[in-house]
This record gives sequence, C-alpha cells and structure tokens, in this order.
Amino acid sequence: IKYGFFFSRYLLVHNPTEQERFSVVSVTVNSPKVKVLSPLGKPLTVQISAVWDGATTVSREAYQISFVAHVPPLGIAVYQVLEDENSEAVLADYNIYVRHSRQDNPDTVFKIKGMQNSVDNIILENAYMKLWFSGMSGLLEKINTKEDGKNHQVKVDFAWYGTTSNRDKSGAYLFIPDGDAKPYIFTDPPTIRVAHGKIFSEVVCFFHHVTHTVRLYKVQGLEGQSLEVSNIVDIRGEYNRELAMRISSDINSQKRFYSDLNGYQIQPRLTMSKLPIQANIYPMTTMAYIQDVGVRLTLHSAQSLGVASLKNGQLEVIMDRRLMQDDNRGLGQGVQDNKITANVFRLLLEKRHGTDVNEEKAPVSFPSLLSHMTSLFLNHPFIPMTINADSGVPELINTFSPLMSSMPCDIHLVNLRTIQAKVDTKPSDEAALILHRKGFDCRFSNKDTGLLCSTTQGKIKVHKLFSKFRVESLTPTSLSLMHSPPDARNISGINMGSMEINTFRIRLR
Repeated sequence: IKYGFFFSRYLLVHNPTEQERFSVVSVTVNSPKVKVLSPLGKPLTVQISAVWDGATTVSREAYQISFVAHVPPLGIAVYQVLEDENSEAVLADYNIYVRHSRQDNPDTVFKIKGMQNSVDNIILENAYMKLWFSGMSGLLEKINTKEDGKNHQVKVDFAWYGTTSNRDKSGAYLFIPDGDAKPYIFTDPPTIRVAHGKIFSEVVCFFHHVTHTVRLYKVQGLEGQSLEVSNIVDIRGEYNRELAMRISSDINSQKRFYSDLNGYQIQPRLTMSKLPIQANIYPMTTMAYIQDVGVRLTLHSAQSLGVASLKNGQLEVIMDRRLMQDDNRGLGQGVQDNKITANVFRLLLEKRHGTDVNEEKAPVSFPSLLSHMTSLFLNHPFIPMTINADSGVPELINTFSPLMSSMPCDIHLVNLRTIQAKVDTKPSDEAALILHRKGFDCRFSNKDTGLLCSTTQGKIKVHKLFSKFRVESLTPTSLSLMHSPPDARNISGINMGSMEINTFRIRLR
C-alpha cells in the first residue's frame, strides 16, 4: 500500500468462510509510521516487520504490517491504514545467526543483532506452547504444550530421494527410488533469521535448496494453537532427485498413519515393510496425522502432496521432484519444467482423551473440530483488498455481515450460487445452497480452543440464517440440481446426518 503525506487507504478484508474469524492480516506498506483503525474507528495493535532482500539485507522501501482482523462469516470488514508520525506500532526485533560472528547490522528502523551459530537452542513461545529450535540448523526439535506441561520430541529435517539405475526410472507418473532417502546434508551451517514480535515470531532457515520458515502466532484462539510451516523450494539445478520434508516425533504410531481422500474422508494407512517404498506413499489432499494413546500430530496442507510414514512416529512429505527422463507412461518427457515452489502447512499437536479399542480396525477416522477449523482457515484465508480513500467506501460495508451468526462448527457451506433460468441466460429467482456436515472425533477437548461456533447435531434453522434476506422457500433437491424427490416440499429447517452433503433450492426475498 503506497500513500503520501496525510494520505490513507481503506483495506477491505473478506472472510470467505461460514465462520466468524479472528485472523492475522499482513500487507506491505512504504512507511513504518503506520496506524490501523478498526471498522469502529479504534486503533489496533500493529506489528511492523522488515521486508528482506535476501537473508540479511533489509529493504529500505517496503515494510510489512500485521494486525488481527475480526470479520463476520461471509462478511467484509473495512480497516483504515493511516500514516502517523506518532505511531504506536510495535517493531519486530531480529537475531541473525551466521557462520562467523560479526558486528550488528546497523539499521535506522529495526533492532538487528548478528550472532554466531551455536549449540544453544532458539526458543519461541506463546500462550499455548513453547518451541525449541537447533542453534546450528534452525530446525524445530521440541514442543512443550502448556495445557499439560509435557515435552514432545518433534524434529523437522529434509531428505533426498534418487532414482533407480534400472531401465525403468522415476518420471512424471512413476516413483522408483534407489533405496531409502538420504539426509539433506549442508556443509556450512545455514543462515538463520529469528524474528520476535507482538503478533508473531518466526525462525527462517536459508538452505541451498529450500528456505524453511516456522511461524508462531502470539494471538488467542485458533491461530495460536498450531505452527505455520512454509517451504520455498528450488531444485532447478538438480539431476534425478526428489526433496522430502520429514517430521520425526516420539509418538508411538506403529507405522500407522491417516490421510484424507479428496479432502473428504480420512482413511487409515499401514506401512508394510514387505512392500517397496513407492507402495507406502499415499496422496495427501488436505491433511495427514499420526497418533498414539495420548496425543495426535496433524500436518495440515494447503496443497496436494505425497505423504508416507516409513518409520514409527514419522511423517514424510514429498515437496518437489526433478526427473530427467520419460517414464513411458504417455507424457513423452521428464519433469524438467520446475519452478520455485511454495508449500504451506500447519502443524497441530492435540491431546487425546481416551481411545476406543476398535478404532484401529475402523475403515475411516475423523479429525477433531479444532483440526477441521484449522484446515478450513488454511485453505480459505482472508482476502485483503485495497481502495483509495478519495474514492469512498459505502456505509453499507463498514462491516458487511450477510449471515446472522456463524454456522455450526461441523457444517461447511460448499456453495451458495444463483441458478440460471431455463428460458434465457438471466439468473432465476432461486439459488443453490450446498452444505456438507463434517464428521469429527469427540475424544478431543473443545474447551479453550477459541472456536466461535457450536454444534447443533446437524440441525439448522433456515429462517435464522440470513440477516439481510428472508427465506421464502427451501426445497431439497439432488446434488446436481437436476432432480427433485417426488415428495419434495418447502421445509423450514435442515437436519443433516454426519458426513452428508445436501443440496437445496432456496428463494430469498
């Protein structure tokens, strides 16, 4: 956001989900002297972070501001960004760990301290957890959950897969490794940049092929209860290699893990040593987790990747692959068009309350409500939009809230769209309402999770759904909207079973 003296911008933040949300919004501005006003005109707590040109050089032209936005379900909230010489925004502090100790990097805005790579741990902390990182590699090593005060070994590292020397080699469709993955070895300790701020703190590690970031949000509610892990991967210079991220824990998972099928069902997977490595890798659309009697570790993903658990307590994700030959499956070329690739995850550690002896034999598994919400917020983030102050903002959308309240925690609004009329190209007076009721595991505590919704056993009162409209009619129909059941009639309420997807024709006035 660029602005001149005494010039301001409006920032419109849209919430695309059916849940009321408090989430961190970050935008780039050209001055560190900034104040952000809420839709009610109250100043907010703002963190000013540096924008970096490389690992250790601070940009003099751009700054990142971060604040917690509160937006109603499917709504829009308007925040005002002002230039203010007396800004009370909090600047982030930085420690930069390099191979050789050097003088502090002078900067007129931020406090930046140069430090030498050491065996001392790097620590991040918020109200829910405490994290330890290696002082040599900058990678996560341990998590302490403050709810029960327990330490959990959760180590992150990277590994390489090669390809077999046989005639049939790995390609776009085939994964034929030359054996177990080899550790990602760095000859010199990486540069590690640690940021401490009011809204979030983070550790950034700069390896040759990947820039790895772990961010911990210091906010109450859902966003502070999981880690944001992101990798920027660049293997464009490699030859027949595939890069994987490993998460190794002390969870006694017995090589059993769970991954989702098309973002819908969670299925158990059992690693079998009699099968080759490629037979033990499964697709992960939105999440995968391992668990034992007392704890569950879930890796939420914002992109579809391959996942495996080849050792006890371990999750492994293939992040990018570069293969030089065709695998004779129809593509006619190798995988050589690699780009710099961004992967975003959330790592959630949950305490389990009791287990079912028959659970291991069940054909499906279910996430907790907190896990469902974490996945929803990761895959449907806030959408910030800017508008010039002189163009004006309609009074209607200082806070626009089309729903009267959040929908139940286990109900997901798949779609709400107009239906085209049969006679011409204009929309009809009906809309399609598609809802999905998620299945969730009750053996997780829902207390103090920060969820701003509740469950209603699948019951929804339609006349209390919309704040700006009155529901004139609601009629069940087939998923494709092509057919209506013979006994279809106007109903006043919705009652959905677990894991069902229902479609309705709705007419609003």
